[in-house]
Amino acid sequence: MTLSTAVYRELRTEVLSGRLKPGVKLRAEDLRKRFNIASSPIREALNRLVSEGFVALEDQKGFRVAPVSESDLQELVLARCAIDGAAISESIRRFDVPWEEGLVLALHRLSRASRQADEQLPVGEMSWENLHREFHCALVSGCGSRWTRRISEQLFDAAERYRLLAAQQISERNELAEHQAIVEACLSRRPADAVDLLQRHYGMTFSVIMGSPDAPALQAD
Repeated sequence: MTLSTAVYRELRTEVLSGRLKPGVKLRAEDLRKRFNIASSPIREALNRLVSEGFVALEDQKGFRVAPVSESDLQELVLARCAIDGAAISESIRRFDVPWEEGLVLALHRLSRASRQADEQLPVGEMSWENLHREFHCALVSGCGSRWTRRISEQLFDAAERYRLLAAQQISERNELAEHQAIVEACLSRRPADAVDLLQRHYGMTFSVIMGSPDAPALQAD
């Protein structure tokens, strides 16, 4: 792993988890001292994050953690509904045993996990957050398109910033039942129902986020 990639991964994790708040300035010199490396890998990592939309580069102002906004979240929800909905429909059309088994296994693993902090987990055990990501990746994994899967993962990560803003409120909702209903529709080969349930799932998350105490932090641009 290159120095640039190591910095990129750590900063990306901090942005997604909310440890680096939206709008926080990312000074290359401060990061250089923190990671004890040259400026070039730092700038490479920051530019990579800019290309993914997690960091913003402002003229004459440098790098900042990308802001969050209601309109951006709405766009993300619509994009996820379109991309993931099409991927699920195609996965059902192409229905095969590996996709079915992968989906059932991902749901089973997620159902047995809790949202306890990563540091409290036994060594080798995956966190709920990681298992949740794996579940959504499994949903679209049978579509037969590498590009569609890649875009779906990028959209998931972008939306994760927002979901974690309202993690407490979302944890009080029975997401497992929503996941189970989506899988049941997939296994029963009912694409229209599966897509409808997925869209409701994403819509409910949007509503919870916007109704959370942290919603004022979203800029109504």
